[in-house]
Amino acid sequence: MSHKAREKTAKGRDFSRRTFMHKTAAVAGTFAMPTIIPASALGADGQVAPSNRITVAQSGLGVMGNGHTRRLAYDPSVQMLAICDVDRVRLEATRSVVAEAYANSNKGCDMYTDYREILARDDIDAMVIVTPDHWHTPQAMDAAKAGKDVYCEKPISVTVDEGRQLVQTVRRYNRIFQTGTQYRSMPTIRKICNFVRGGGLGRVKSVFTLWQTLAGPMGAGRFKPYAELMDWEATLRSYIPVSLDLPGEPVPEGLDWERWVGPAAWHPYNHLYHTNPKPGVVPWAWCREFGVGASTWYHSHAADIIQYALGMEESGPVELIHPKDGPYPTLTMRYANGTLLHLVENWEDVKRLYHAVPDDARLAGNFGGIFVGDKGWVTSMTTGGPIEGGPEDIFEAMQLKTRDVDMGNNHHENWLECIRTRERPSTDAELGHRSASLGHLTIIAYQLQRSLTWDPAAETFPGDDTANRLLKRTKRI
Repeated sequence: MSHKAREKTAKGRDFSRRTFMHKTAAVAGTFAMPTIIPASALGADGQVAPSNRITVAQSGLGVMGNGHTRRLAYDPSVQMLAICDVDRVRLEATRSVVAEAYANSNKGCDMYTDYREILARDDIDAMVIVTPDHWHTPQAMDAAKAGKDVYCEKPISVTVDEGRQLVQTVRRYNRIFQTGTQYRSMPTIRKICNFVRGGGLGRVKSVFTLWQTLAGPMGAGRFKPYAELMDWEATLRSYIPVSLDLPGEPVPEGLDWERWVGPAAWHPYNHLYHTNPKPGVVPWAWCREFGVGASTWYHSHAADIIQYALGMEESGPVELIHPKDGPYPTLTMRYANGTLLHLVENWEDVKRLYHAVPDDARLAGNFGGIFVGDKGWVTSMTTGGPIEGGPEDIFEAMQLKTRDVDMGNNHHENWLECIRTRERPSTDAELGHRSASLGHLTIIAYQLQRSLTWDPAAETFPGDDTANRLLKRTKRI
């Protein structure tokens, strides 16, 4: 039996782990002499009793996965019981990380190459999914159906339809689901979002965030040998992932490539899909079958921050305005309240093309946006230095303790606490779906090269069969 507050036995009776432990102890006490139980086992000395630890497994052990492993393996309230990856090299490396974390305890961690074997275990409470994008929804849905709570990296889907199916499944099986968009859990960013949401800038007229071409990730030297296989210049100018058939290479020993590709359209193995470079830790995201490009890299984070600040995190825009047939120089989204979200290639476009902030404004960073309202403007980016804005008195109104952004956050902690309390986490499946959908809609507008009308309640393009066909895709398995 696992940590879940109440489990169903094979006979369908409610039977808690705590009840089981108490009854077992009572029976054992009838036949045995008292034994000395370590304080850690009882939860004393600042330790968490084993019966109260959340048991976790993780699927996906690349560079991003390594960060999750270290966060959870060193959390005394968690016990990692299993790790999974189709790459044996990564499995062994991650097992060493977990072994180091548990060196002074008797905790063990099993290795798997098929996540379904983990889901069959009834001693695991929750699943952390850090796979390539095309596996996010299938594994998360399977985990929910198996009674596991889920932490899933962003974006949670590769199509709008897929994301909606995931939300429905999580609700049907009453699971706790957290999306890995942790920037809203940073105190400074959350303070800014609540300030904007509460009307601190007045009516928000415009928001700006980044959506860049493939020139950055694909312009790197590792793609140059394959330039003759594509329209190189057109590919680098593309705003959306491309479907590029790289030549097949021998599959490395210990890698199950068939399982790696899984539900996606088949591509033979090539190291550029699987090698984790730094920077660029999700190398497959440029490939249409495996990832969703800018949405994978940074836009899902920004979408979550922006829609939360606008109070639109459970909705979405009503119109996508393409620069080919619209009045704006870059792809723009309009929300029902009139707020415009402009996608720009770089922050200088906010000044050069839109003249929305002062010419001397310092704009830098990523994973957020720039809000411009009746009463002023403010940034919400991280990794680029302090928060900027104007006029200066908005910072007094915001009551920020510092304009520096502390990258620390409680995103995992919030998920774990909600597993215990069964409360709604800070970024649940619906919010993750709406953030991912903003990227999916952007890709469709760029793919069709025209403006679109969107119904965020029905999640359809009214009267537009061509666009609606792009809301879903066929799976290989």
